[in-house]
Amino acid sequence: MAVYRVFEALDELVAIVEEARSVPMTAGCVVPRGDVLELLDDIKDAIPGELDDAQDVLDERDALIGDAREHADQVTSKADSESEAVMAHARAEADRILAEAKAQADRMVDEASAHGKSLVDEATEEAHRLSTGAAREFEAVTGRARAEAQRTIDSANNSYDKSVADGIAEQQRLVSETEVVAAAKSEAERIIDAAHAEADRLRGDCDIYVDEKLAQFEEVLTGTLRSVNRGRHQLRTGAGMHDYVEYPRSVDEPSSRREPAGARGGYEREAGSPLAV
Repeated sequence: MAVYRVFEALDELVAIVEEARSVPMTAGCVVPRGDVLELLDDIKDAIPGELDDAQDVLDERDALIGDAREHADQVTSKADSESEAVMAHARAEADRILAEAKAQADRMVDEASAHGKSLVDEATEEAHRLSTGAAREFEAVTGRARAEAQRTIDSANNSYDKSVADGIAEQQRLVSETEVVAAAKSEAERIIDAAHAEADRLRGDCDIYVDEKLAQFEEVLTGTLRSVNRGRHQLRTGAGMHDYVEYPRSVDEPSSRREPAGARGGYEREAGSPLAV
């Protein structure tokens, strides 16, 4: 209800200001003071105490906010100061560490350079020593190789001369042996031809001897056949007496025909000849 009265008083004040006479040549107006003050008192009386308390709260809030801002500013300033101090300390520590690291790096580089130089000097000295030893060894090996090569060449020349002499002697021996072989071959061919001729002659004599023996055997067989025929005839006629007085001659008996001397002799030669098979 009090709030409603405040709004009514404000509406009346607005109406008074709107209906007031204006002051010429200015933006002001003439209002009845008593009425305005009365309305203002009504508004003041109509405002509830909570608004006053709220105002106090607002005032206290502003004070708290001011204190908080002041404290925040102090904390921020202190933090900025501390951060600047920490940053300065960190920068100083970083500069110190960097300086120490740089000094350590320079020292390590110097030590590495000195060690590398000493290694290079040692390697150079060792290389020079090895090069000198290798040169001496090369000269020694080359000298031995030259001497061995010369000895080998001399030995090869001697072997070559000996081989040439042996080859010439062997060639001459082979030439002489070739002549002997040719003579032996000619003699062998002559002996073989003579053996063939002797074999042909002996074969002819043997044929003659066999033919004569077969002729004798034919005569014996003919006499035997005649005796057999007469015996059969007598048996058929019944006569008991043999009427033939001539007995057939045995094959082993000497033939009436005289053997040629050359035939038996040839046969005996054939039997005792080294060419007989």
